[in-house]
Amino acid sequence: QVLSLPIVVIVHGNQDNNAKATVLWDNAFSEIDRVPFVVAERVPWEKMCDTLNLKFMAEVQTTKGLLKEHYFFLAQKIFNDHSASLEDFRSRHVSWAQFNKEILPGRGFTFWQWFDGVLDLTKRCLKSYWSDRLIMGFISKQYVCKLLSTVLDGTFLLRFSDSEIGGVTIAYVIRGKDGSSQVENIQPFSAKDLSIRSLGDRIRDLGQLRNLYPNTPKDQAFGSHYNSEHGGLG
Repeated sequence: QVLSLPIVVIVHGNQDNNAKATVLWDNAFSEIDRVPFVVAERVPWEKMCDTLNLKFMAEVQTTKGLLKEHYFFLAQKIFNDHSASLEDFRSRHVSWAQFNKEILPGRGFTFWQWFDGVLDLTKRCLKSYWSDRLIMGFISKQYVCKLLSTVLDGTFLLRFSDSEIGGVTIAYVIRGKDGSSQVENIQPFSAKDLSIRSLGDRIRDLGQLRNLYPNTPKDQAFGSHYNSEHGGLG
């Protein structure tokens, strides 16, 4: 006999996501000398952060990992708590149910299903943009509005969709004649969308997008990601 990495046998592709969650949890949080198949039901949030970061970097094959502001957003999402501070979350424990059983409030999927969708999208379509730090990614709509409320008209940033699995959306600010700001969110792009036309070219097409937050002209930020074709819609 020999010890192996955890294995999950599935009979249908729709079980794949749950199987990956089971393997990840077992790999990250089981003890070497445990009773077979016994894994902690709750783990420190800081340990979960390390696990999500390592998984993200390994899957996407990037050296640019998650930042503390990303962990803060992920904590708010998994604990459904928007009042706690970053320090508050550090002392908390997260359960297997919160990770992969409980449906997120107002959604039709679990935290892991959502995170795994982000992994897949980034790995397939956004690796170079993420590695160049062009995607803020893990940030709430509310915080986006706060960031964009004080910047120039046409300033935009990219975030992973909250409402859809495996989507990236563009938020940008427009200002009325009275100087008031309004943040618009473009319908999320899926991996299928981005396989038809790349993110860089879509950004080039959209004339209302001018500067990547906080103030980098979009052609300077994304120029190396444009295809060599000429023209565009805007």
